[in-house]
Amino acid sequence: MDSALTVYLATVGAAPAASDGFSVFALIAEADIVVQLVLFGLIGMSVTCWAIILNKFITVRSAASQSRHFVDAFWKASALEQAYQASGRYPRSPTAEVFKAGYVELAKLTQQDGGGSMDMGLTENVERALRRTAQVQLNQLERMMAFLATTASTGPFIGLFGTVWGILRAFQKIGETGQASIQTVGPDIAHALIATAVGLLAAIPASMAYNYFNSSIRNIASEIDAFSADFLNIVKRHYSRR
Repeated sequence: MDSALTVYLATVGAAPAASDGFSVFALIAEADIVVQLVLFGLIGMSVTCWAIILNKFITVRSAASQSRHFVDAFWKASALEQAYQASGRYPRSPTAEVFKAGYVELAKLTQQDGGGSMDMGLTENVERALRRTAQVQLNQLERMMAFLATTASTGPFIGLFGTVWGILRAFQKIGETGQASIQTVGPDIAHALIATAVGLLAAIPASMAYNYFNSSIRNIASEIDAFSADFLNIVKRHYSRR
């Protein structure tokens, strides 16, 4: 009875020590160099994605908010000059930048034509200025989006590569030792599963963020197109002659 109690107490006392010895960081430190490179690469991609996500969230949100406020100020203005002055209050608005480019081009054309109306064909210059600036603004909003898409599409496959490599290592140890015990193959299988998990943790937020920002940028592009069309109608109605 005393010996059985002694064995039981020894088992209970050893269990926490074994549990305390289990650590993801310890498994990574013990992993094969190939698996470590995969894990560190995925962690680097994940950290970069989160930095891009935070920056892009602030940028896109500010662009959408300031664009809405500028459009309201534009329609409340009594003249284009007043709207141009108001546009300076919205430095992060793509729509305001598009308007300023169109207004500057319009001012140049009217000055060249004596300060009055201008030929109908010259309004194409204003349209080109609007379109060119809109494309520049959208390109700025889409910066680093390709990295999110790349991480979302390749992250699981990079993790899968680490998984396959870890399983191959496990089979190699089975062949060398002739044993298939959990002590033999357990660490390599754990490394493989960690690679899969890290690949998914890198890819899932990147995919969700890419879809969200892509949708938001499309909405901003639609608002820019609508505003550009309205601005061109104003130019053709008030400044053009046939």
